[in-house]
Amino acid sequence: MKAIGIFGGTFDPVHIGHLRPALELKTSLGLAEVRMVPCRIPPHRNSPVVKAEQRVLMLQAALEGVGELSLDLREMEREGPSYMADTLTSLRCEMPEQPLCLIIGMDALLGLPSWHRWTELIELAHLVVMARPGYELPNEGVVAELVAAHRLSSADELHGRPAGGIWFSEVSQLDVSATALRALIAKGRTIRYLTPDAVCEVIEREGLYQIN
Repeated sequence: MKAIGIFGGTFDPVHIGHLRPALELKTSLGLAEVRMVPCRIPPHRNSPVVKAEQRVLMLQAALEGVGELSLDLREMEREGPSYMADTLTSLRCEMPEQPLCLIIGMDALLGLPSWHRWTELIELAHLVVMARPGYELPNEGVVAELVAAHRLSSADELHGRPAGGIWFSEVSQLDVSATALRALIAKGRTIRYLTPDAVCEVIEREGLYQIN
């Protein structure tokens, strides 16, 4: 059974730094699909700049015609903070035996102990960690112990069981951030080629991120 990737974020706005790695991991790891899961209320950062519905519009536009990536709105439909542990629990209830891969960056892995019910995540899904420059694994501590206990020797193992493994994967390093895109829009500058044209059209039509 091919594993399903889970890629969460505020996507405020969605851009190539989200989409390209998701697509690469779908292909390189042989995932059945990658589900993009927009966060309604982020527990670890400031509230998104635009409304949840507008972020969904941008994601829908970005994913139009891209069969490898799909949109999962369960966090948008759930009240309260959008904890990934709750999201994975929901998915696991629907698909008890389905291998799931939570896709996170190296920075997120290092900050994992601050996540809600973080020790349960590895029981609910595999962790696929996108290697990023400037971040190194610690030699000691709870994150080092987690990696030592669960690191896989082959990506093929992601498909062999529902959860419990950690895999580090190289992806294209794209120095693009939603913060930078919002700043460009506020200055009246184009963000073309940093996000799909369809997303640019939504931003322009809805008048998003502009300073009045």
